[in-house]
Amino acid sequence: MHRLKIAIFPMKIAWADPAENLRNVEKVANALSPDIDILVLPELFSTGFLQDIQVISTLAEPISGATITRIKELSRSRGFAIAGSFLCRVGEKIFNRSFFIEPSGEETFYDKRHLFSLSMEHKVFASGDKQPPVVRYRGWNISLIVCYDLRFPVWCRNNRQSYDLMLVPANWPSSRDYAWKHLLIGRAIENQAVYVGANRGGSDDFGDYDGLSFVVNGLGKIVSTTDSLTGLVVAEFERDELAKIREKLPFGNDADDFVLECASNR
Repeated sequence: MHRLKIAIFPMKIAWADPAENLRNVEKVANALSPDIDILVLPELFSTGFLQDIQVISTLAEPISGATITRIKELSRSRGFAIAGSFLCRVGEKIFNRSFFIEPSGEETFYDKRHLFSLSMEHKVFASGDKQPPVVRYRGWNISLIVCYDLRFPVWCRNNRQSYDLMLVPANWPSSRDYAWKHLLIGRAIENQAVYVGANRGGSDDFGDYDGLSFVVNGLGKIVSTTDSLTGLVVAEFERDELAKIREKLPFGNDADDFVLECASNR
């Protein structure tokens, strides 16, 4: 059996201060127990959500920059994978890019596809044009989306049950907490997969965020608990438990087959 233990850090992000946010992540990572397999950080963990294009341009980094370099060092030294999203520059474009960094040094990236049009996000970021990747890690198939992507079931569709676990770093305010919680539950049920909703904590100009990180199992049940001392949200699974759910309720066998075509950046 493949046991997997996940910790979510619902961090209170210091606005536009990557050095401070990386220090806080390092502090938490170094305090985690050695049986953790994945530490999941919120969306844009190193900066918070920004709308000022000049500030964004100043803070955006390539994947070879200080943020991912430090995350890779932490993952290697602590022996667990680290996931989240950050401001990434590729040429003249800036992406909200999620990452999955493994202790071995393997790295997987995904650019947020659906940009939140109620804010300035679609005006300051480029939209990703690749489908969510699937990574094989410690006996699990793991995929990545970012926050608002969760609202789009076709984008999240577990075609032929290609993934077992979906990581969702997010910046989802409490004003829409009902939707966030129930979308996580719905996506988990329809895809028969574990969903990890890693929301930020604290507050900013756009809202409050505390208490909105959850892990949902393949039956749509919230199975995570919050450590009262550290504030971390934790959950533990066996791969065989998910296999039994899919065997007992083989809905994936009846799902429609389709091919999703991605347009170029919108």
